[in-house]
Amino acid sequence: MRFAVVVFPGSNCDVDMLHAIKDELGEEVEYVWHDAENLDEFDGILLPGGFSYGDYLRTGAIARFSNVMKEVIKAAEAGKPILGVCNGFQILLEAGLLPGAMRRNESLKFICKPIELKVENNETMFTSAYQQDEVITIPIAHGEGNYYCDEATLAQLKANHQIVFTYVNNPNGSLENIAGITNEKGNVLGMMPHPERAVDELLGGADGLKLFQSIVKQWRESHVINA
Repeated sequence: MRFAVVVFPGSNCDVDMLHAIKDELGEEVEYVWHDAENLDEFDGILLPGGFSYGDYLRTGAIARFSNVMKEVIKAAEAGKPILGVCNGFQILLEAGLLPGAMRRNESLKFICKPIELKVENNETMFTSAYQQDEVITIPIAHGEGNYYCDEATLAQLKANHQIVFTYVNNPNGSLENIAGITNEKGNVLGMMPHPERAVDELLGGADGLKLFQSIVKQWRESHVINA
């Protein structure tokens, strides 16, 4: 499987993401600059964390207008797996690929620490390697991770089982403890915690590796079926 790690001005978790895919997962991966105009050669797209364009206006608000986002939307519509982590999640929200918005953490402080997540839906292409309701430990590092949406959107998220991860102890005030959601189709995942920082016990834990393994497993199974 071949992954693209999209790099925006201000991205700072792109190296972690590439390491997770190349060194821990053993799959092909390369950096793609934000002005790229074609992502057809890639099977999966990864939007890493950081501070794209300095987080001016709103987090992700400028990055969503980068040339590459047209290709990310195209890939999403084609059913390719798209993962946005932290700032990547914020960009997916701004681009309309996921519903809702991000607000400042309730504490108004940047939070950086390992936290516990509950797997709310293990029947997605991102979570099949986990057990339903499994509690995992993944680091967070954000100042604007307080997820919010209106009542109608929340009802839809619940009805379609789009809430994939929730916080066991909500660190930022997110509505319904939401830490990660998918689109209705299930091929776009946005999450604030950083699975790429939890792929090796030397890093403090490897609970994030199963997320990437799930993507590859689903991709290979679908290609065998379609072969």
